[in-house]
Amino acid sequence: MASIRKRGKNYQITVSNGRDIHDKQILETITWTPDPEKTDKQNEKDLQKFALDFEERVKNGKCLKGRKMTYLEYSKLWMDQYSSSQMEDTSYETTESYLRLHILPAIGHIRLSELQPLHIIKLYNKMADEGYMRNGKHMEYSPSTIKRVHQIINSSLNTAVQWQLIERNPCERAKPPKSAKIQKDNYFTLEQTKAFFAQLDKPYSVPHGGRLPKDGVRHYDIKSFELKYKVLLYMAVFGGFRRGELVSLTWDDIDLDNGTVNITKSTARTKQHGNITKAPKNRNSIRKIVLPDFVMSMLKEYKDQQDNYRAALGDYWEGDNYIFIQNDGQRIDLSTPNKIVKKVIRIYNAEHEDKLPDITLHGLRHTSATLLISQNVDVKTVSRRLGHAETSTTMNIYAHALEKRDTVASDSLGALFKEK
Repeated sequence: MASIRKRGKNYQITVSNGRDIHDKQILETITWTPDPEKTDKQNEKDLQKFALDFEERVKNGKCLKGRKMTYLEYSKLWMDQYSSSQMEDTSYETTESYLRLHILPAIGHIRLSELQPLHIIKLYNKMADEGYMRNGKHMEYSPSTIKRVHQIINSSLNTAVQWQLIERNPCERAKPPKSAKIQKDNYFTLEQTKAFFAQLDKPYSVPHGGRLPKDGVRHYDIKSFELKYKVLLYMAVFGGFRRGELVSLTWDDIDLDNGTVNITKSTARTKQHGNITKAPKNRNSIRKIVLPDFVMSMLKEYKDQQDNYRAALGDYWEGDNYIFIQNDGQRIDLSTPNKIVKKVIRIYNAEHEDKLPDITLHGLRHTSATLLISQNVDVKTVSRRLGHAETSTTMNIYAHALEKRDTVASDSLGALFKEK
């Protein structure tokens, strides 16, 4: 028989659930709150029914442990018992970071059984409305960041349902934000892309030495961009590759005769192991991409150059056949491609009034897709080249380019019936 005791405005219901291995009685408790809109008689009836239902759940083994466990306590269990074995190192570290920075401060104190869709929706809205501060500057969270928060909470609570800690996942009723569309300044136009490539072929000057000479005259050295970086950036635009995919490429992935590149792996950075090789982002990311003949010609020239360099380096070579290498033959660091893109843009903008947008290597991937769509390449082909999991992903991200193409289609159709 359930024991009911009033505690303040609430009621505590206790049910005996047998004894443990030490012959100590196991007591299951739950709190019930009266409805202020109901009469005392109605609340009493509801209390008795609630206590009876609770006792039945206890006796039938349906008293879920998530009733007492906070989301903070559960997240530690989930990371230890599930995530550590089911996730790649990079995904595990990302999940741990999102939990620590975004999720736990907002809902970590809430009991698993009491977590409601509204709690989760409030977290999304707060991130979207308030943003965050970085170096004293207010920043906004992108929709993709908030969506990632949703994915982590949803995944964790799905596991809680499977482990029978809760009966239902409240994330199912918390709508995530829409996929992020790329920003207007996060890709190059055709004219900007041509200017970017032209800058790669121009020499540039850098200050010689660190300190200003005694005569007060600064001396400069004239340098040029290495062929390997030209190849990397051309491949980024004409192949639409992700940064990790480019960094992990080996010469075995290149078919110089047929002009194709096989994407079967990616590079990622972890706290424990540094740069690692892992599987691509999704199943569709494993793909074969055809590159223009002139890009393949650049690759052939670069391979000859690298072969000669490797022979000259002899025993000092420490690489594994990577295409884009450091001085000792090991693959370049994951941060290098972005640094090169930024450097080219910085040099160009210092010399021209028509500035290039300050994009990253991923912006060159966006450039590739936008230019393809502008040339009426169908979305399915663009999606396949990019390695997106779904065509809908491509349509959401590149809505700006599709809308422009739709306008052109409308104008073309109208022109057919326009009176002369």
